[in-house]
Amino acid sequence: MVASIEDVARRAGVSIATVSRALRGLPDVATGTRDRVLTAAADLNYVASPFAARLASGRTTTVGLVVPFVNRWFFAEVIDTAETALRRAGFDLLLYNLGDREGRHRFFDVMPMRKRVDGVLVASLVLDDFEFDALTALNRPVGLLGIEREGFLSARIDDIAAARSAVDHLIGQGHQRIALIGGDTDDPMRFTPPLHRRDGYRDALEAAGLEADPALERLGFFTVEGGAEAARYLLARPDPPTAIFAESDEMAYGALREARRSGLRIPDDLAVIGFDDQPLSELMDLTTVRQPVADQALDVTTRLLALISETEDALNRDPAVVLPTELVLRASTEGDADPL
Repeated sequence: MVASIEDVARRAGVSIATVSRALRGLPDVATGTRDRVLTAAADLNYVASPFAARLASGRTTTVGLVVPFVNRWFFAEVIDTAETALRRAGFDLLLYNLGDREGRHRFFDVMPMRKRVDGVLVASLVLDDFEFDALTALNRPVGLLGIEREGFLSARIDDIAAARSAVDHLIGQGHQRIALIGGDTDDPMRFTPPLHRRDGYRDALEAAGLEADPALERLGFFTVEGGAEAARYLLARPDPPTAIFAESDEMAYGALREARRSGLRIPDDLAVIGFDDQPLSELMDLTTVRQPVADQALDVTTRLLALISETEDALNRDPAVVLPTELVLRASTEGDADPL
């Protein structure tokens, strides 16, 4: 039978409150009394409840992580990295998957993490003023991943510049009809890549004196099947593109598959470039923009923990961090090798 704090109190001949203070090392317990409590606890193999200790300290040692989806590669990487960093620091992760428009509204209306967390991480959500106000009202440190807002910790990449570098690469190879397979900029979840990467695509075209053609922009919804369907539509046009920029590697995989089924040579007939540099991208020989997902998540999680602990390091760090991306060139845009 597991011993309780009441058993320790009876064995030591003191109150439960005294046992709690003695085990927490508080100074208002006489040395003799503390020794009796510690001896009784050792004799009974008593282990203090972590939940009780948290309540006594006013800390939950828990950080909430808010994501729009959990079934996409980016967010799985964020969750894994944040959870590992928190666990090593003795913290738990409380995950909130918004899922859809109703889930998002309910979350920010109710704020179910209230009094349950010491800090909050928000991943890749475009927040409106009401939602920022709801986070501020928690009176807890908040870290943002993928967006930047004055007064909040943040870690992100420059999605606009990264997308522009990808399209610049295609333009430099002589492509003028460059299609975009992207996410829905009107998605009610309002996460950042569809907005920023589309802007980078259009900026690159404009800078090169190329007119953006709305008929060459197609939704792929960040899935392989979505990318394949979008490519099927684009390649069936009377004036198909000679290159495709996909806002994620999954959509690029779908485009490559559809190009293969259409009998096209990669990259001679169609060049394809993705975004993320997921593990399969090297196997697919896909040119892509490498973004440091784990580094972003680790950076903002580490700084959030420092802020929770009120360390000097937290006060001296720049609250807004922008990490670099890298254009990784492979056979889907260069050379004669077919990546398929």
